[in-house]
Amino acid sequence: MVALSAGIGELLFGYDTGLISVALLYIRDDFQNVDKSTPLQETIVSMVVAGAIVGAAIGGWMNDIWGRRILILIADVLFTIGTIVVGITPSPNFTILGKVFVGLGVGMTSMMAPLYIFEASPTKIGETLISLNGLLIKGGQCIAYLVNLAIAHHAFLTSFLFYQDRKEEAAAILKKLYPPHEVEAEVEALRLSVEAEIAEEGSIRAGNIFTKIKNAWSNTVVRRGLAAGIGCQVAQQFVGINSVMYYSPTIVQLARYASNSVALTLSLITSGLNVFGSIVRMLFVGRYGRRNCFL
Repeated sequence: MVALSAGIGELLFGYDTGLISVALLYIRDDFQNVDKSTPLQETIVSMVVAGAIVGAAIGGWMNDIWGRRILILIADVLFTIGTIVVGITPSPNFTILGKVFVGLGVGMTSMMAPLYIFEASPTKIGETLISLNGLLIKGGQCIAYLVNLAIAHHAFLTSFLFYQDRKEEAAAILKKLYPPHEVEAEVEALRLSVEAEIAEEGSIRAGNIFTKIKNAWSNTVVRRGLAAGIGCQVAQQFVGINSVMYYSPTIVQLARYASNSVALTLSLITSGLNVFGSIVRMLFVGRYGRRNCFL
């Protein structure tokens, strides 16, 4: 339940990703200035990503102040505001504004939800539940295509509390998540993990922001983790999947399949395969680990 609740933002992210590719077909029909301006079309599509950059950047700072749970709730509120703004939009400018709100929510939840899920999950199924997060994104994309196809046819948790020396509250929460005989072991494992992390970060946190960056970069563990994390993300983006997800109906139409219904049906194949890949990952990641599955 915790994993599904925290992953709602990711479901909405996937839904919006799948939705905008289809909505763009109709936005061009509704607003002639959008139809005639490729830059305006790109702006509407990219505003979610632009907002996500800001949301992810401020998300870490907000997490330190309010914690993971509050941050996820804030992200969901931003999703709601963005959806309302887009839904009542009288002009492309309002559409862009709504997409910025959605992007802020995307950035926050994409940064925080996997961490929240992992911390709240029993160790033996943590990897699988994190994969659920990815499945929700793909599922949201697939749902968006199904919904739009129908339209076309018919016309923190616990570690944050330990950092704040609120161990009793953390233990009380763990009692809700684990069987009674596992709580003590999980509390001890969490304590050791947090203490090790604090010891590792002790030398990094000293000084001003420039000193912190210098200390972090001189730490081998941090440097390698940063390189691996950024490298994986960059490599994933170079594959070009975002372009396919955002523009697949348009690409199909450019291939002279003019019907919106046909374009959406063919695009659904891509989204469906995306969901299938996430299910495969969930089945194997707990057994073989993230690194082996990634390779």
